Amino acid sequence: MTDTPSTRTAQPGGPVSTGAPVVAMRGISMEFPGVKALQDVDFRLFPGEVHALMGENGAGKSTLIKVLTGVYTATAGTTQLQGGQVAFSGPAEAQAAGVSTVYQEVNLCPNLSVAENILLGREPRRFGSIDMAATRTRAEELLGRMGLTIDPGSILAEHPIAIQQLVAIARAVAVDAQVLILDEPTSSLDQDEVAELFRIMRHLRDEGVAILFVSHFLEQVYEIADRMTVLRNGRLVGEHLTKDLSRLQLVSAMIGRELGVLEEVERLAADASDEAGGTPVLEATGLGRRGSIAPFDLRIGAGEVVGLAGLLGSGRTELARLLFGADRADSGVVRVAGREVHLRTPRSAISAGIAFCSEDRKGEGILGDLSIRDNLVLAMQAARGWARPIPKRTKDELVEKWMTALDIRPNNPDALVGKLSGGNQQKVLLARWLVTQPKLLILDEPTRGIDIGAKAQIQKLVTELAAEGMAVVYISAELEEVARLAHRVVVLKDRSKVAELDGSASVDDIMHLIATSDSEQVAS
Repeated sequence: MTDTPSTRTAQPGGPVSTGAPVVAMRGISMEFPGVKALQDVDFRLFPGEVHALMGENGAGKSTLIKVLTGVYTATAGTTQLQGGQVAFSGPAEAQAAGVSTVYQEVNLCPNLSVAENILLGREPRRFGSIDMAATRTRAEELLGRMGLTIDPGSILAEHPIAIQQLVAIARAVAVDAQVLILDEPTSSLDQDEVAELFRIMRHLRDEGVAILFVSHFLEQVYEIADRMTVLRNGRLVGEHLTKDLSRLQLVSAMIGRELGVLEEVERLAADASDEAGGTPVLEATGLGRRGSIAPFDLRIGAGEVVGLAGLLGSGRTELARLLFGADRADSGVVRVAGREVHLRTPRSAISAGIAFCSEDRKGEGILGDLSIRDNLVLAMQAARGWARPIPKRTKDELVEKWMTALDIRPNNPDALVGKLSGGNQQKVLLARWLVTQPKLLILDEPTRGIDIGAKAQIQKLVTELAAEGMAVVYISAELEEVARLAHRVVVLKDRSKVAELDGSASVDDIMHLIATSDSEQVAS
């Protein structure tokens, strides 16, 4: 009798014994100039299971997926689909063979309708032309299957990133896939949307679809995954039934050591100087922008970490963009170090000593076709002006210092940033701003979509920067992060600031304020 995912047994650190896989990758190696991304990796995926691919950023997860889908051609190794050897020339050929992928960054056409995006290339036709009515009807059926009430005729760009992500998943569901690859599909979804996605995943799994799930949310992995494969530094660590591997064992397998960094972060935050927040670095009074965020007051002191908490769309990013001049305020006053400044553009904010790491590191951050070196010194060079190039010796010293300090991998300043993992791209972006020695550092979702090891490193760096006197605004959808790091927490809801809490606030305290209605807040 063929084993099912629920009856397979796992050997610690080794593969599970089971029947024929739908995908079998053997001895996969992938090398780029100066980088061994994968080394002799075996991977198996079975029909009717949700399989989590786990590992730190740089472990090789995305590279393995790209080899499977034909984005990369492996340096060595073979891939089989349904028992037959394949070597796809690209994602389109993989999709035609029944392997469909949804990546973390939404890759759709924002100028087209929801229906056109879902059925792009597969539109129903009538008399040789696209039947738009039938296209909308079919798209509505697929959206209904996902429990969504999005207007299929609406333009995709009109919707927030969370909805666009769900549309991307609906497009993947529209293909009669044997294998569905979901690469960080929940990074922009709220709790209810995640629950709906998991319902769909379970339905597809029960229909026999093999689902490869990549996520850095450990609780989600343990909720949805039947089995997992762990990679570290481009090598296979082991394959396990999820129920047989504890969270501590998983984390230790991913990073190769016991994880004490988060505990150290908590200790550093608890031991923060009493002087944190004493000298004001930035004071905003009545700052706001119509249609974006209601006027608010905010004071940020030297050595203070101010966390911004709220649900998706609460106004966290809108507040940050006003402080950086990316959006221009139409009310209020801002003072930096006691002096009134007019933050009309990012250049004016940079001149005032303010740095901003956007949540959209692909669209508003890194330049993938440039090297680590060029990306890292970009902000400093812009502040100096292009007529005053940074001396080569100074540039090399800065690059070496911050690549070492942030443990950027690979340790090769000439490597293209576009080839790096998400966590290492985030570190490059962070280093770019730290080079400018800002008075205030604004971090918008700095740990989204990166592994627990890189996440802990970034959190530890934030506590150290604050201890050295830098003011930090920290935005995260993970309330545990905000509560762990912040000396004060600003709570936002419906694009308004609704409360401030001190550093002793718990996650439950923050969630209560977010969940409480306006009338209940007034009554209290």
